[in-house]
Amino acid sequence: MKEIRAYIQPFMLSKLTQTLLEIPHFPGMSVSDCEGFGSEKIIEGQDYTPFMPKKRIEIFARDELVSTIFNAIMTVANTHQHGAGKVYVINVDEGGHISTGERGSNLA
Repeated sequence: MKEIRAYIQPFMLSKLTQTLLEIPHFPGMSVSDCEGFGSEKIIEGQDYTPFMPKKRIEIFARDELVSTIFNAIMTVANTHQHGAGKVYVINVDEGGHISTGERGSNLA
């Protein structure tokens, strides 16, 4: 199992959600608001802040779905502009369903 963590432009969320929902057996996702900045040059000024709003998406998926989900995010969330976002794939050793107590390495 893997975690797919993506940081995208907020206005791309609706389009991305629709695409992900079309993937068979899509396991679901969590979305939260966040702010951040990358390595781009920071301009100093009186009211300037380098933080830009983003949407953070977290998806826990079985290994066989990771490539499909990753490619969908890379394609659909691409604004063709600097700062369009980032996507990471992270190994997950174990997960659990709190309501049932079920544990395992492939619970998505």
